[in-house]
Amino acid sequence: MLDFKQYDIAVARHHNNLDTIAAPILSWNFHHNYLDVSKKIYLDCDKLNVIAGTNKWSDYDWDFKNKLKEEVVIVTNAKLEIVFASHNLTKMNGYTEEEVLGKSPKMFQGTDSNRITSSEIRKAIQLQQPFEKTVLNYNKNGETYLCLIKGFPVFNSKGKLSHFIAFEKAA
Repeated sequence: MLDFKQYDIAVARHHNNLDTIAAPILSWNFHHNYLDVSKKIYLDCDKLNVIAGTNKWSDYDWDFKNKLKEEVVIVTNAKLEIVFASHNLTKMNGYTEEEVLGKSPKMFQGTDSNRITSSEIRKAIQLQQPFEKTVLNYNKNGETYLCLIKGFPVFNSKGKLSHFIAFEKAA
């Protein structure tokens, strides 16, 4: 009979070095949901890294993987047209990435949105400065929700404004 001791040692070493904790799966639906979200986060990270690499973003050190677990990420070009929206946008406001691409983030605002807050955001964008504001936004079906937005200008390797990135979550 073959001796599997070396194999068992290698497998044990591998499992001891994993960053995840294994647990018995009681529901395959739960596991499928986890895998689906993990896949979407991976795809979003890949898209963001392509945008960053293609446009030669300088000095960005955002941990997209962890940000995407808790926050929606929206990227606009310098003209404020949305060029990327993370998969979890749909969960927050009902819109898909396809529905918002090419549009302005103003599409999420409405009649009851605070004009002063909007003006403060606009000023920060014009001055190419970071901002953090809570705004009243509208979801796809017209209902309002409070949204905490942390926005940052993104510059390329030549120091020229390339994009704006916003990390958003329901407040």
